[in-house]
Amino acid sequence: MDVKEQIREWNGRRYYSLDCFLKKTFGRKLYKLSLNGGMTCPNRDGTISKGGCIFCSEGGSGEFAQSCFESIDIQIEKAKSLVKNKADGSGYIAYFQAFTNTYAPAEKLRALFTPVIMREDIDVLSIATRPDCLEDDKLKLLKELSRIKPVWVELGLQTVHERTAEFINRGYSLPCFDRAVRELKNIGINVIVHTIIGLPGESVEDMISSARYVSQSGADGIKLQLLHILKGTRLAQLYENGEISALSENEYISIIAQIIGNLNPEMVIHRLTGDGDKRLLIAPKWSGDKLHVLNAINHALKEKNIIQGGLV
Repeated sequence: MDVKEQIREWNGRRYYSLDCFLKKTFGRKLYKLSLNGGMTCPNRDGTISKGGCIFCSEGGSGEFAQSCFESIDIQIEKAKSLVKNKADGSGYIAYFQAFTNTYAPAEKLRALFTPVIMREDIDVLSIATRPDCLEDDKLKLLKELSRIKPVWVELGLQTVHERTAEFINRGYSLPCFDRAVRELKNIGINVIVHTIIGLPGESVEDMISSARYVSQSGADGIKLQLLHILKGTRLAQLYENGEISALSENEYISIIAQIIGNLNPEMVIHRLTGDGDKRLLIAPKWSGDKLHVLNAINHALKEKNIIQGGLV
């Protein structure tokens, strides 16, 4: 398939977007409903650490999720109301986003997830978690749920470089991630991996090599997240003390273009930047205009004649 045919296959984009994947797989657009299962994280409750990752805010990367003090049914209806003006005729992904959503006994998870995946208005169950919170009984549960409807598991990797992982206090090693991907794929689960672009101390080649590793890991999708420096985090303290800096817009766009060129063309790109809570965002402020950033990335890809997988 030549470049023009590939771009046509991807609905005019130079990469395999989530929107393209959803329309190809489900025949329509699906909207994410960000939910809160009321869990915490072993990297916050003292099991591994009490500090969490240095970039993680009090919301556990779930600032846009609903309140855990409300029932899941109420959360779903409230989340649907946020997209009601653009979701007519579309479906929904129930996205358990806040904190670590397999950090509970398997039976509690069964009681939480089963009613959600059984709902007629839910097309996909998506669960954000850590690779070190996927014990055998939880894998068995995920396999059972996937027989009902598609189940996606989103793993927070952030980087493949152990020195950076230690600095950000990730709390698990790379082989743990490898094992989780392998076990999830063995039971037929769609795996999406979160990476962060702009972590302190990493070179451009470090960031590209992390993306390459994910691309070759067996995972189905990737989220490329710009490092946001948020109020109340240890990362914010380092930034305010002048010990770290944030990427400029031009730097980020250049890095993203190179990463896209190095990704397997069959890997779905679920995210190219990210939404930081503007109430908490310290830097980079330019990231607040998401549409502008996405347009700039698309322009750079066209200008540099880069297509996903074209630099491999």
